[in-house]
Amino acid sequence: MTDAAAPLSADLSFEDALQRLEQIVSRLESGQAPLEESISLYEEGARLKAHCEDRLKAAQLRVEKIVVGPDGQAKGAEPADFG
Repeated sequence: MTDAAAPLSADLSFEDALQRLEQIVSRLESGQAPLEESISLYEEGARLKAHCEDRLKAAQLRVEKIVVGPDGQAKGAEPADFG
């Protein structure tokens, strides 16, 4: 088990963080973890969730949409509006 108080690596991939988060959820759902371990796992899971959200937001900001003019031709790109 990883140390829940240790900071997450900035280069931890979304996929690796999500995989670890799924392991944590599975362990907590099993009901087999003692109370102290459950608390540590929950804390680590909360940090992983925030990390995944940050990674998704960064990816979202990189996505661009094609701007089509009235003539149907692409005239450039602009940041996508997901709001």
